[in-house]
Amino acid sequence: MPVPSRRVLVAVDGPSGSGKSSVSREVARRAGLSYLDTGAMYRAVCWAALRDGIDVEDAETLGALVRAVHVDISTDPDVERVVVDGVEVTTAIRGAAVTAGVSAVASHPAVRAELRSRQRTTMDAAPTGCIAEGRDITTVVAPDAHVRVLLTADPAARVDRRARQVEQSGGAAEAGSLAAGDVSTAVLDRDAADSRVTSFVTAADGVLELDSSHLDLEQTVQAVLDLVLAAQAEAAAPGDA
Repeated sequence: MPVPSRRVLVAVDGPSGSGKSSVSREVARRAGLSYLDTGAMYRAVCWAALRDGIDVEDAETLGALVRAVHVDISTDPDVERVVVDGVEVTTAIRGAAVTAGVSAVASHPAVRAELRSRQRTTMDAAPTGCIAEGRDITTVVAPDAHVRVLLTADPAARVDRRARQVEQSGGAAEAGSLAAGDVSTAVLDRDAADSRVTSFVTAADGVLELDSSHLDLEQTVQAVLDLVLAAQAEAAAPGDA
């Protein structure tokens, strides 16, 4: 696929189980973009806090930690890899302890401010552009992105998708913890906790809301991809470089 003459930035927000990670990763592959899973960054900081024995409610200590911790996250959509202070934690950050604590860690303003800054830097450094997904990408991290999408789905669809994701994840630590518990509660409680610090259920001005409740993965990918390809075509148009 031809590389556009200007970089294209894409922001995708959505609640748990909306499909934003799977959709964003596949769109990145097809459009030749970098891919940033911002949720993994918050999980990485939570993992570091648990490693150091830091209370996830200790805002001051977490603020110092997030400014010091080194998080290296792959932006290649074909490579899922997260390294914290030289330790590969790709699987560990999906474990039960991190899953239980990440919302609390992400609720602290100092943590959000530092990671938002890093997210902007990562997006800006992507040679052909980047698709970033999370909770506040369309409104705070990249409000000027070429494409901004709020991906939603009704609760039943989201819980079903999350349950299937758990089943397909095999021996991963999080799979075991969630399979043994209540997936519905896990999904809805996470949304309730995160909604206290950021809005990701209502589309802001200029953000396209895409309800994927009755769409399969391919249909949802294609809907977002069409928007991205149109933005790339506009960026590459003569006189628009």
